[in-house]
Amino acid sequence: MPTPDDVRRYIAAGLECSTLEVSGDGQHFEALIVSTRFEGKRLIQRHQIVYGALGDRMREEIHALSMQTLTPEEWAAR
Repeated sequence: MPTPDDVRRYIAAGLECSTLEVSGDGQHFEALIVSTRFEGKRLIQRHQIVYGALGDRMREEIHALSMQTLTPEEWAAR
């Protein structure tokens, strides 16, 4: 069963992030992901980028992932 640290490493290995926070209980995870890759992308496209970074782990290891996907500009405005 993956830990939040595992999920954080999986995302970071496939996506350059300026901020990456992951919490969860081993099956359900929540992530805050800030990346320049999200600039100009719609929400579904941002999630697809994260799913791409996770690859097969999203089907095999991670039961559910709730995400906040922000650009650095959006993050700074919060």
